[in-house]
Amino acid sequence: MRRLTALTAAAVSLPVLAGVSADEAAKLGNELTPIGAISAGNEAGTIPAWIGQELFSQEVQDLSRDELEQWRKKDPKKIEDLVFDEIERNADKFDKNPLESTLTITKANYKQHASKLTVGHQKMFELYDDYKMIVYPTVRTAFFPEEIYEATKANATSATLEGTDSVKNAKLGFPFPIPKQGAEVIWNHKTKFRGSAVKRYNNQAIVAQDGDFKISKLVEDVKFKYANLNDQSDDSNKLIAYYLQEVVSPPRVAGQVTLVHETADQSSGGRNAWLYDPGIGRTRRAPNVGYDNPSLGSDGEQFNDQIDVFNGALDRYTWKLLGKKEMYIPYNSGQMNSPLLKYDDILGKGHINQDYARYELHRVWVVEATLRDGQRHQFKKRTFYVDEDSFSIAVVDCYDNRDQLWKLQEAHLTTFPFVPTTSGSPELIYDLQTGRYFATAMTNEDQISDFDVSYEDRMFLPQGLARVAGRR
Repeated sequence: MRRLTALTAAAVSLPVLAGVSADEAAKLGNELTPIGAISAGNEAGTIPAWIGQELFSQEVQDLSRDELEQWRKKDPKKIEDLVFDEIERNADKFDKNPLESTLTITKANYKQHASKLTVGHQKMFELYDDYKMIVYPTVRTAFFPEEIYEATKANATSATLEGTDSVKNAKLGFPFPIPKQGAEVIWNHKTKFRGSAVKRYNNQAIVAQDGDFKISKLVEDVKFKYANLNDQSDDSNKLIAYYLQEVVSPPRVAGQVTLVHETADQSSGGRNAWLYDPGIGRTRRAPNVGYDNPSLGSDGEQFNDQIDVFNGALDRYTWKLLGKKEMYIPYNSGQMNSPLLKYDDILGKGHINQDYARYELHRVWVVEATLRDGQRHQFKKRTFYVDEDSFSIAVVDCYDNRDQLWKLQEAHLTTFPFVPTTSGSPELIYDLQTGRYFATAMTNEDQISDFDVSYEDRMFLPQGLARVAGRR
């Protein structure tokens, strides 16, 4: 792999590491952002200083779900332009107009930019003559609540990771804002603030080689237990989240319900999961909801541990922190989520319509996961590219057990200032060997995710799954 910056090769075989020193933690909120990114831009001026919350008016930060839903129905262009309108309002803060592209990378010129492209992205240019990446000036929009920043600074000196899967002495914020191991970066992604709870209307599609697709619809209720501003109960450091999913369509699988209790200590038994099958009217334990077992409705194109780009236990891999690198990644993808677009506009043969995709140059943490001896997974190696400003995984190159590049994961990162968080919407998994791809976390033709909801823990009890089925 090309030369990367400092912070090389820390792996899970190392002993338990204590938190960073008080002197290192003092950098947070100064030369480092409150969650550990480099505050300043790069020397070339192609990456600016972090702007975050400063970009957004209080009015935008305070938007309710009801107001957004009214926009979707009456003036949907407002939703598409939400972040871009804020950029225009702050035009004096930028050297270049962030709304005007500076570069289009194509099959003809991608090798000139290969140092800033993942192996998977380079493969897309080789496979598809019409594939392109439209690059825009970088805007570092990611930010989180002040409570998350305060907790993150406290975690910096106290949190530890035992092996790969047991986080200790962390509360509410990012556990490892100044990571020393690859697994710590991934745990930051897993535990990041995404709101205290959310109801998400998730549309997904398996796109065939000829571009044909059918939409399946899920409704997902999530209560975040770890990064929850409203409920820091005694078990909030043991559980990451409660996750309840019901399949709404297609009819042949409608009514199937999945329940997951995601733990912050995968080493002591891992996640608990249950499935309700309306055909037999029974709820049963689901030990296979994890690792490389196919996720429901993906026809094998998404493994369970690829949901949210990566989730679940890390124990089958060694994790190397290769450092930071400047890469082109999908970012500020407001247009991709526009209610003015139909899925027919977005989903095409071989890949999505790249006219609606926005790429920017960002610093990313590069983490390499390699399957451990004696362990089984259909991915032998994965290379993760993780946004330094949000710890959101943006791109993953996935290799099969023949060491051949197999799949490319791409999360089109979007900042939702009314939460506030940065997350991937949509998420894509390109099968580079078959020409199919899987798209998930699409909401263009559906309701807006509701971050104003509040759930009691008892909603996520397995004995209640039969009451959930068919009520969406």
